[in-house]
Amino acid sequence: MTTPALATGLAPEDVRRLRATAEFVREQETSVLLSRVLPGLDGPELRAVADRCCFAHAALLVFPADHAGLRAGLAACGLPDDAGSRPSVVVRDRLAARHGHDATDLDVRILRPAVHGPSGERRAVEVFALATPPGSALSPLAAHERDHDHEAHLAFDVDRPDPLVLRGLRASLARHGAVADGGGYNPHEDGTVFYFATPTETKTPYRRMELYATGDHRDLLAEHLAERHPAEHLAEGRPAEHLAERRPADHGPDALRSPGSGSDSHAAETLLRLLTGAWTTQALATCAELRLPEALGPHAPRTAARLAHEVGAHPDALETLLRYLAMLGVVTEDRDGFRLTATGLLLREDATGSMRPLAQMYGGPFYQSFAHLAHSVRTGEPGFEHLYGENHFDHFAHDPHLAATFDRSMAAGSRMFDPLPSHPVLTAAAAAPTPRTVIDVAGGTGELLGRILAAHPSLRGILLERPHVVAAARDRLTATGVGDRCAYRVGNFADVPPAGDVYLLSRVLHDWDDARCRDILRHLARAMPSHADLLVVERLLPTGPTPSLATAWDLHMLCNTGGRERRADAYARLLDTAGLELVGHRPLPLDAHVLHVRKR
Repeated sequence: MTTPALATGLAPEDVRRLRATAEFVREQETSVLLSRVLPGLDGPELRAVADRCCFAHAALLVFPADHAGLRAGLAACGLPDDAGSRPSVVVRDRLAARHGHDATDLDVRILRPAVHGPSGERRAVEVFALATPPGSALSPLAAHERDHDHEAHLAFDVDRPDPLVLRGLRASLARHGAVADGGGYNPHEDGTVFYFATPTETKTPYRRMELYATGDHRDLLAEHLAERHPAEHLAEGRPAEHLAERRPADHGPDALRSPGSGSDSHAAETLLRLLTGAWTTQALATCAELRLPEALGPHAPRTAARLAHEVGAHPDALETLLRYLAMLGVVTEDRDGFRLTATGLLLREDATGSMRPLAQMYGGPFYQSFAHLAHSVRTGEPGFEHLYGENHFDHFAHDPHLAATFDRSMAAGSRMFDPLPSHPVLTAAAAAPTPRTVIDVAGGTGELLGRILAAHPSLRGILLERPHVVAAARDRLTATGVGDRCAYRVGNFADVPPAGDVYLLSRVLHDWDDARCRDILRHLARAMPSHADLLVVERLLPTGPTPSLATAWDLHMLCNTGGRERRADAYARLLDTAGLELVGHRPLPLDAHVLHVRKR
């Protein structure tokens, strides 16, 4: 009988670790990962760091019986081996020093099989491999390294690095507990690496991270290296890592700090940054209201005085706002004035994927309702209803302008839909010999349905919505060229059309409590034929204390709709009560997931 180790070329534990690392790399959003690696990095500072660097790879060390076995192991984990391997002198020397071996006895290789992130961005799994034949003298070394994962690290590539950017990034990382941990310059690829030990409070299993910057930054590297003790080594096409595994001191609960100490000051600064989050919301909403993004451009700078005249603002007051927006990374300032950044461009009404309606909603009615969050926490009732005397759907229905802004704000979050047209359920429907019908229940203005119909010309669509939303959806889908393949139904959840092949329920269930969700799902189950598939788009709460947009939206739903975000198992239980079964789920951008559901 063939054992798993022989079948794949890797021990089962290494296969598990490799698959887990690949899945980790595929799922991580850069900003969320940074907040996990460096707890306390949040708000404007997190956005500034995430705007300047992106998650590139995670690394691990595995122990195949031989290098042919490594190729088989990679294939078993769905990882390509198209780039080949090369010697890893750095890790070889680190292992030799750590375990007292002769370096020439350690055949360590490095590979970087490519994977893709949640938005399709190219990433890699950096695999170090030490050939360890069964029963060899290296088996104790392999067991120790599997247990301690000394070589595991996360890597972030710096976007358009310059000395100011790199100093700012290093300062931000140090401020949140990262410790300088070596680095080097590689002239062969003209790149500079800065290594860090992550803080003890990190919420990932990785204890080391690197910043990789293209170009020669040896002047800054010298400053960085001066903050550590062991000498550097350079090899393997990237700078070496130091030999000692240095970690910050672990202060137990009895290690009291005196008032005014560095740690105490940092805690106070962190709390102040948290407390001023409302200022950020209003600054962005005011930026959108004044149409500053329309008045500014990304190239020619404008002075505050000229902008004030154009947007109807007080020059000095506007300059104060612009400086704050520059701190947020929405605009950038130089000696000639202010320019719009890529982030600020999203606040323009005519921008692709404009988020201006979100700024209007979050700085408007939802901002006002959050003043009543304490009421929601005490009573479990939405602060929105406490403030306005009715639920937000009814309130918006009475105000056509507000309703239109809300519908546009829902479309503003449509980046999460980018991968959905390629979901296997939809590609299978599109490939069917006869036309299939996709029914979008409470589909808003048709942002998701329009993308699916545009990607698959053979599909037909039906959109179910309220009267005023159906009118807007008809105009939108006609303008995008798919209106001739779409029918429209005015109604509520009790009016779900039967005989569809694929049903969509996007960002609906989180608006409601469990009882109402069960009703909605039962209406769907009654309408769905036995062969039909249901795709549900929601944010899933993490199973642990991992930072997540879903956790933030859970608080938002409590305060504004009376709904909630849920974990995957909670959705599975709700679906089960309606005679539906959760088949599986996949990650989407913006911390969303698509749940695949069938009738039992």
